[in-house]
Amino acid sequence: MSGGAEMDEAMAETRVLLADDHDVVLEGIRSALEALAGFAVVGMATSGQRAVAQAVALKPDIVIMDISMPGMNGVDATREIKARLPETRIVIYTMFSDKEYVLELFRAGIDGYVLKQDPLSDLLLALDAVKTGGTYFSTEAPKVLAEHLRDELQSESEARTHALDALSDREREVFKLLADGRSVKEIAHALFISPKTVESHKYHIMAKLGVASTTEMTKLAIRENVIEA
Repeated sequence: MSGGAEMDEAMAETRVLLADDHDVVLEGIRSALEALAGFAVVGMATSGQRAVAQAVALKPDIVIMDISMPGMNGVDATREIKARLPETRIVIYTMFSDKEYVLELFRAGIDGYVLKQDPLSDLLLALDAVKTGGTYFSTEAPKVLAEHLRDELQSESEARTHALDALSDREREVFKLLADGRSVKEIAHALFISPKTVESHKYHIMAKLGVASTTEMTKLAIRENVIEA
C-alpha cells in the first residue's frame, strides 16, 4: 500500500476518546475498538477534568463517557465538552439510568446513551450510528424520557385545572363564550355588560390561564371539557 493510501485510510478513521474511572472498562472498550475497522482510540481519561482537557487537546470525533467519575462527573464533563466542541459526538456509557442523569445529559446534547449492563455490541452500534451524525439510545433512556413527558403533561393539565379554578364566576361565563367563538359584542349583549368590560375580563382570563389568543383559549376549553369540540 502506498504512503498516500495509508494516509487516506488513517484520515478516514473515527477518532475516539474514552472516559471512565475503571481501567478494566477502558481496556475492554479499547480492545473491542481495535478489532473494529474504522475506529482509533486516541486517548483515555479516568476523570471528568482529564476528559475535558484531552477532548480540547485531541479534538476527537467521539467521546465515550461514563457518568460516575471522581471530581468532575460525566454530566458536567459532557456539558463542558459540548460547549467547547459542539461537533464532537458524545456517547454515554454507564450503569445509571436515573431520570435526573438522563434528562440533564439530553439537555447537554448527547448523541447516544448505552447502559453497561447491555451487550457491548450495543455500544458498537451506537458508535456506528453517531459517527455519521445519527443517534443511538438504549431502550431505558427513551423510556425515562417518555415517563418525564407524561409527568410534564399531567402537571400542565393539573396547572390548567387550578387556573380554571382561579377564574371568577363572571370570568368563567366570558371564558366559555369566548372559547365558543362568540364576539365581544355578542358576549356583552348576552351578559348585559359593556364591550369594554368584556375586553377587560378577556385579558384577565388570558393572563390567569397563560394563553395568548382566543384560539389557544378554545383549545384549552376543549381539553378541559368546558365546551364540546
